[in-house]
Amino acid sequence: QLQLVESGGGLVQAGDSLRLSCVASGNIFSSHVMGWFRQVPGKEREFVAAVRWGSGATYYADSVKGRFTISRDRPEKTVYLEMASLKPEDAALYFCARSNSYDTSPTSYNYWGQGTQVTVSS
Repeated sequence: QLQLVESGGGLVQAGDSLRLSCVASGNIFSSHVMGWFRQVPGKEREFVAAVRWGSGATYYADSVKGRFTISRDRPEKTVYLEMASLKPEDAALYFCARSNSYDTSPTSYNYWGQGTQVTVSS
């Protein structure tokens, strides 16, 4: 069983930066992929970024490419999402999740955290 706990969300102004953390308790193997998703009320959960636990290869949604950086600390079993140049449209509940393979669809991820809220004021 894997538990994921996100933190680091908050209220920021447009243009600010924020770092989200996701700490895992349980097993994460080199074959796994850790992803960040976000969701606003009334909309589907949206892929943000992912990282391969073993190789560290990263993937980003076009909407955040160049502004967000995903990374992982394997000994600490922690995944980070560094968010810069935040925009009001980045405001959402951010989740981390684990998948057995890389995919941008949330249905491929079988473990999820409870989420951390990011609010961006204009």
